[in-house]
Amino acid sequence: MSLFRKFFGSNNPSSEVENDNENSKFSPDINAPLDEQFIYNFKKNGGKFLYCENEAEVKDHFENILEENDWFESEALCYEPDLFNMLEENKIEYQKLTNPLFFLATCENLIADEGSILFSSKQIKQRKPNELPTNIIIRATTSQIIGSKSDGLSVIKKKYHTDYPTNITTIKYFEKVEEEDFTQYGSSAKNLYLLLLEDL
Repeated sequence: MSLFRKFFGSNNPSSEVENDNENSKFSPDINAPLDEQFIYNFKKNGGKFLYCENEAEVKDHFENILEENDWFESEALCYEPDLFNMLEENKIEYQKLTNPLFFLATCENLIADEGSILFSSKQIKQRKPNELPTNIIIRATTSQIIGSKSDGLSVIKKKYHTDYPTNITTIKYFEKVEEEDFTQYGSSAKNLYLLLLEDL
């Protein structure tokens, strides 16, 4: 079953009734597949999730985000040459920056158990999360969803062999909380869009 169908629901009402009886709608099922856990926690943290079945949909959703926020012909922070084409096609400056309106990047992994995005110096150089623009667009794939941060560190170790990235960090909060929340101390909320491409 594709992630799209899992997330947006089944056409079979009886399966929905069974699920309602087994699990509360207000808590994640710890036995649910990683993609469902990630989406539940990511949205709970305030992230904006856009599912893409192919590259054409990634491009369409990206352009819709630009249109919604009036970011065409603006400036964006981006360190990854593989993403420069997305910016060039929309006349977005990414070299001589004076006031970047958003940050465009990939990520190392998507962490299911906390709905966070794992980055390293490969995406954010040596910047801390609070030094990045408030608005962030992430391009990721469903195969990047993993269980926990420790799983993410293992994946990074295997992926890079000897040239290990530095500045490994996560961004978890995607909206400002109205009340003081000690769990967010020292972190800055980001307006984050996730373009998630199905690749499994």
